Amino acid sequence: MATRRTKREAVVKLPKLEMTPVDLEGAVRRSSRKAFGPKRLMYSPEGNTAEKPEKKRRTNTHDDEKTHNRKDIKEEEEDVQSSDVEHTPDERGGLSAYELERLENIRQNQAFLSSINLFQVTEELKQLTRPKPSQRGLMRSQAAVKEVLPARKSLRLQNKEAEILTLPPEPRGMLIHEQSSPLKKPPGPLPMNPINMEEGSKLPSQLLELWSEDSKDRKVELDLKGYRSALKNMRITEDRVAKVVKDRIFSAAFHPCTSSLLMAAGDKWGKVGLWKLGGDWDDDGVLLFEPHTRPVGCMAFSTAHPTHLLSLSYDGSLRCMDVEKAVFDDVYDIDDGLKTFDFMSHDCSTLVVGNWYGEVAMVDRRTSGNSHESLHRLDPKTLRCVSVHPLQRQYFAVAESKVVRIYDSRCLKKTNSQAVSQLHGHSLSISSAYFSPCTGNRVLTSCMDDNIRIYDTSAMTTKAPLLTSIRHDMHTGRWLTKLSAVWDPKREDCFVVGSMSRPRRVQVFHENGQLQHSFTDGEHLNTVLSVTAFHPTRNALLGGNASGRLHVFSD
Repeated sequence: MATRRTKREAVVKLPKLEMTPVDLEGAVRRSSRKAFGPKRLMYSPEGNTAEKPEKKRRTNTHDDEKTHNRKDIKEEEEDVQSSDVEHTPDERGGLSAYELERLENIRQNQAFLSSINLFQVTEELKQLTRPKPSQRGLMRSQAAVKEVLPARKSLRLQNKEAEILTLPPEPRGMLIHEQSSPLKKPPGPLPMNPINMEEGSKLPSQLLELWSEDSKDRKVELDLKGYRSALKNMRITEDRVAKVVKDRIFSAAFHPCTSSLLMAAGDKWGKVGLWKLGGDWDDDGVLLFEPHTRPVGCMAFSTAHPTHLLSLSYDGSLRCMDVEKAVFDDVYDIDDGLKTFDFMSHDCSTLVVGNWYGEVAMVDRRTSGNSHESLHRLDPKTLRCVSVHPLQRQYFAVAESKVVRIYDSRCLKKTNSQAVSQLHGHSLSISSAYFSPCTGNRVLTSCMDDNIRIYDTSAMTTKAPLLTSIRHDMHTGRWLTKLSAVWDPKREDCFVVGSMSRPRRVQVFHENGQLQHSFTDGEHLNTVLSVTAFHPTRNALLGGNASGRLHVFSD
C-alpha cells in the first residue's frame, strides 16, 4: 500500500512540474555540467533570497531523501544552496559560485605574479624604454617630395585593348665588362668648403684659433687609484652628444688643444666632420667636409703641426686638412685600397702607409708629388693595421692575417722582408695592433677570436711573450664598425674598448686584465660605440656609433 501511495503522489506532483515521466527520465540522464552553467547565471540576488527557505525545506524532506533516481539533480541543487548559505548578498554582493570562483582565481594569479616580482620588472622595463637619439649636430635632410602618380587601373576592366610592348633588339657581338676603379676626388688640393653651410661661407675664426693653440704635453701622472677616481668623475650630458657625420663612423680623434674639446670623425662615404663641444656656429658647432668618396678608415692630428689633420680613405687617397690654407692637400694617392697609416718621425713628415694588398709604402711629405719613396710587400693576403714604436721610430708593428710582426724600416726589402719579432696566438683575423704610447714595451692586439691580448715587446725577442689575454665579444656584425682596443695616450698600462653588452657601455681595462671602469648612461648612451679614443692630455673620452654621432664623457 505504501508503494502504491508513493507512486500516486508522484503522479499527482508531475503536473505541477509540467513534466511527464519520460521527460523526467531525460532530465535525470542529462549531463549536470551542461545544466549547471545556465542555472548559475539565472540566480539573481533577489531570487536566491526568496528561494532559499523552500530549497532548504525540500532538501530536508523525507521524499527527497528516498528518491535515488534524482541524485544528480539533488547534488546540483545542494551545490547552489551551499554557496548561497556560505556567502550572503551582504558579504559578497550576491555573486554566484562561478563569479566567486573566478575572483578567487584572479586573486591567486595576482599573488603568484607578485611573488616573482613581475609587476616590478614591468615598471623597470617601462623606465628603460629607448629614448630618441640626440637631435644636436647635423640636421637630417628632408626627404624630397615624391611625385604623386595616378592610380593604376586595369585595362581589362575598362574594356580597353592591352598595350603592345616591343623588346629592344639583342646586342650583337660579345659584351666586354670593364671593371673601373671607384670614383674619387680629383688629385691636387681641394678647398675646405663645408657642405652643411651656405656656398661661399668662410670658416669660423674660432676654428683657426683653436687649431693654432699651443698643444704641449700637460700630462698629469696619476696612480691607478687616482686614475680610477678620475674616470668615475667623467660624465655625459645631453649637449655632449651630436651628429657629426651623416653615416657610420669609421675613425675619430681628439685635437690636442686643451682650452676646448675639438674632435674629428670620418664616415662611410668619405665625409670628415669637425665638432667643437659648445661651439656657436651652424649645427651646434659641427662643420662637415667631403674630401673622400669611400670610408675614412684612419685619421690623426699632427703633433708637430696642430693645424694639420691627416685622413686616409679606402678610395686610395691620403689627404691633409690644413686650416691655415683652408685646403685638403694631396699627400699620397693610389688607385684604391688604402687601409692604415702612422707617423714615422717626430715631426710627422714621414709616414708608413699600409694597403689592402699586404704592402707598406714609405711616404715623405717633404718631397713633391703624391707618390711613395719605397714600396714593400709583406703579407700576400691582407694588412689591417700599422703602428710605429713611440721611441725607436725605426720599428713598426703590422697586423697581418693571423700574426703580428714587428719590422725594422732600415732592413726592409721589396719582398720577403724578415721580421724582428712575431706575436703569435691569434686564431682568427686581427683587427688592430698598437704599441703602448709612452715606452713601446707593450703591444695591444684585438682579434676576431673574441680576445684582447697584451704582449711584452721590451726586449724585441724573436717571439714576444704573451702577458695577458682578456675575453671580449668582438663580433659586431656587418652593420657596425669592428671593435678595436686602443691605449689611453696619458698612460702606459690602460686601454679603452667598446662593448656589445647591454646596457650599452664603454670599458677601460688595465694591462693585467682587471676592469677599471665602465662608462654607462641609461639616458644618453643607448648604442654601440665601436670607435673610441681618449684625449691626449685631458680627462675626456669620445665614442662614435653607426649613425654618425659622437658621445663625449668628460669631467
